[in-house]
Amino acid sequence: MLFLIVWIIVLIASIYFFQKASGSLSLLKPNLNSIIFYYSFFISSYIGTLLIATGVDDYYMINRMTHEKYRWIGFYAVTFVMLVFPLILFTVSRLTGFNGEKEFNAYLKKEISLPFKEKNEFFLIFSGLSVLSLTAIAYTMLKTPQIPILEVLLGRGELSPGELRNLAQRGFGGNVLIRNIFAIALTPLLSLVAYVYSVKTNQRRWKVLFLALFAGSILINSYDLAKSPIFFYLIMFLLVRLYVGKMVFTPRKIMIWGVTGTVALVGMYIVIQGVTDVNSFVSYNTGPIGRLILAQIAPTFLHLNLFSESLPMLNGQGLPSIFINLFDIEQVRSARLVMMTVFPEKVADGTAGVLNTLFIAEAFANFGYIGIVLGTVYVAVLVQLLYITFIRLPKNPIFLCLFIYFTVNIPRTLVGGFTDFLFNPIWTLIVGLFVGILLFIRLRIDVTSIWLRKQRS
Repeated sequence: MLFLIVWIIVLIASIYFFQKASGSLSLLKPNLNSIIFYYSFFISSYIGTLLIATGVDDYYMINRMTHEKYRWIGFYAVTFVMLVFPLILFTVSRLTGFNGEKEFNAYLKKEISLPFKEKNEFFLIFSGLSVLSLTAIAYTMLKTPQIPILEVLLGRGELSPGELRNLAQRGFGGNVLIRNIFAIALTPLLSLVAYVYSVKTNQRRWKVLFLALFAGSILINSYDLAKSPIFFYLIMFLLVRLYVGKMVFTPRKIMIWGVTGTVALVGMYIVIQGVTDVNSFVSYNTGPIGRLILAQIAPTFLHLNLFSESLPMLNGQGLPSIFINLFDIEQVRSARLVMMTVFPEKVADGTAGVLNTLFIAEAFANFGYIGIVLGTVYVAVLVQLLYITFIRLPKNPIFLCLFIYFTVNIPRTLVGGFTDFLFNPIWTLIVGLFVGILLFIRLRIDVTSIWLRKQRS
C-alpha cells in the first residue's frame, strides 16, 4: 500500500511540473516534454516500476535478480527521477523566464519562414546530401549479409527473425559511421525538411525529392525488422504535419492511429517473433504490453542488483569513447555487460545484444547513486535548455525539423542510456551539418552582396 500511495503522489506532482515546463501535456499538441512524460517515464518506466516493487510483475528479467531488496531500491530510484526530472525542467523555465504554455502555443501558430527559397545553391546542396544518404542506404543493403525484411517476406533462410536482426546489426560488413549517420540518421531528417519545402513552395522538384527520401526512410527504418524505428519515424512525420499546419490532431485521429499501431505491432510480433498465443497479447507481462511497461524498465533493477552485488563498478569506463580513449581506456557499455551476465545463452546463440533501459541505470553503473542524482539533474537541464532554444529559434524548415528530430529521439535515448547525453556524435554531426549549410549560404549571399555594392560604386 505504501508503494501505491507514494506512486500516486509522485505521479500527480510529476504531471504538474511537466505541464508547467512544457506548456502542454495534451495528446493533441505533443511536444518534447510531453513525449518524455508519456513514453519515456510513465509508460516505459513508472507503471512497470510499481508492478516490480509490489512483486506482482512475474517478469522473466526480474526473476533473474539475486536480491529482492532491489525491488524497493529500484522503485525509489525511478520515483526520484519521476519527481526531480520535471522539477528541474520547471526550475530552468523559471530561471530563463520561459512561459511554457504561452511560448509553445505561439510556436505552433507561427508561420514558417523559407530561407533561400529562390536560391538554387541551397537546393543543389540539399539534393547532394539526399543523393549521399540514399547511396548510403544502398551501401547498407549491399554490406548486410542477409537483409532481414527481405528474408522474412520471401520466406527463405534457416535463421529466425531474431537471429537475422542480430546478424544485420553485428554482422554488418561496411563502415558503421556511413550506415548510422548518412543512412539511418540523416535520411529521415532530410525527408522531413524536403516535405516542409514541398508543402510551402509547391514545387515539383521538392515533391520528387521528398518522395524519394520518404521511401528511403521507410526502408532503412524497417530493413532489420526492428519494431520501433518505423513507428518513431511515422510519429516524426505526423509531428511535422502538425507543426506546419497541414494537420490538426483530434481524439478520433489519435484513436485511429492507436488502433492501427496496435494492429501493426501485433502483426509484427506474429510475423517476426512467431508469437501466436492469444494470452501473450493480453497479458500485462508478456507480448506487446509486457514489452511496453516492463521490458524497458526491468534492466534498471538488474543494473542496481548486479553492479551492487557481483559486477565491479565501471568508474567511467562507460563514458563516450572520444573521452576515455585519451587515457587508453576501452569503452564498456553497461547494457551489453548486463545482457552478457544475465542472458549469456542468448548472447552466445546470437539472438540478443544489449539491455537498454532508463538512463539512470548506466549512470549508476559508472558512478553509483551519486550518478543517479547528478545524471538526472544534468540531463533535465540539457533537455529543457534544448526545448527552450528550439522554441525561440526562427521557425524555418531546418530548425523545425531538427526540433522534431530531437523531440522524438531524446525520449528514445532516455530509455537507452546516459552517456549519449554527454557526447552523441550523430547528434553533433547532424546539427553541425545543417547549421553549417545555413551559415555557408548566408555567408555566400553576404559576400556576393558586398561585391556587387563595390562594383556599383
